[in-house]
Amino acid sequence: MDIHHVILDRDGVLNREDTEGGWIRDPEEWRWEQGAREGLLLFSRAGVRISVVTNQSCIGRGVAEPEAIDRVNDHMRREAAAAGAGIDAVFVCPHAPDEGCDCRKPRSGLVRQAIEASGVPATQTVLVGDAARDLEAGRQGGVEVVLVRTGKGRKTEKEEQLETIPVYDDLHSAAIDLLGIE
Repeated sequence: MDIHHVILDRDGVLNREDTEGGWIRDPEEWRWEQGAREGLLLFSRAGVRISVVTNQSCIGRGVAEPEAIDRVNDHMRREAAAAGAGIDAVFVCPHAPDEGCDCRKPRSGLVRQAIEASGVPATQTVLVGDAARDLEAGRQGGVEVVLVRTGKGRKTEKEEQLETIPVYDDLHSAAIDLLGIE
């Protein structure tokens, strides 16, 4: 596959989810997942557009303000840039699970937004996730999907039927394989 755009889930792929409730509500709570910065750097150096899609029901549940999540995402982008990697766009679903929106994964609204904003067709896009809802959103959005074992990935690997889905230890190992780096 000729990859020109990668869509990444945030929590569990880029950052660790080891805070209360699993929500990162303050930049000081941000902890990179193993291999995340290295994977971002490889995709950036290869000229691949990078989008991040993330469910943030903490907003819809009244646990966090949208501005708090914006600060976390800005922090993520600044730290990625400091490591030499660029994140082109971040797409957030702020809705609670019962709101029935189109953007909350496993629905494909965020994936479709990322594809449209990137200008890269779905056939040249791959989604990297750690949960079944990420993979389903990617499939519904018409893109190839891969699973990483970080975050919820190991649990997802055990519970889901993944015969045709590539599985990697982390974003770095996914990037190496997807980009064909020897």
